[in-house]
Amino acid sequence: MLELKAEPLTPEAFAPFGDVIDTRTADYFHINAGRTRRYHDLARVETLGEQARALISIFVSQPITLPLELDFLERHPQGSQAFMPLHEERFVIVVAPPGDSIDPAEVRAFVTDGRQGVNYRAGTWHAIQSVLEREGEFLVVDRGGEGNNCDEYPLALRVVLA
Repeated sequence: MLELKAEPLTPEAFAPFGDVIDTRTADYFHINAGRTRRYHDLARVETLGEQARALISIFVSQPITLPLELDFLERHPQGSQAFMPLHEERFVIVVAPPGDSIDPAEVRAFVTDGRQGVNYRAGTWHAIQSVLEREGEFLVVDRGGEGNNCDEYPLALRVVLA
């Protein structure tokens, strides 16, 4: 029987086997009107196919105040985008069906219970990350690769909780 002593996990020690996912040792840039630090592409998901690849990122979002006022929705036409809270953070979701424009009658808003994540289908219009109550960390899986994968549509709206 092989006996192993577990050693501390470090990016260097683990490099022959894969990637360590940890925001404490990663660079970030600001998104969502400066409210969110995006720890971008923290691990490479290997996929087959030409040029497209999956990204795993961690977003750190600052809390919003209610009512939430927005002036645009965005979509990612070339891939889905999944958000999973890491510490039971509740967040507001605003969505509209895919298409070249947005019908205001079809826009919907939801609030999670803190244990729920979402995966936006390719082309689905959605609001920027809108975490409630406290700073939130989210594991995000989306598409990387060539081509434009983020469109914005101007739309002024306000969201309140029911």
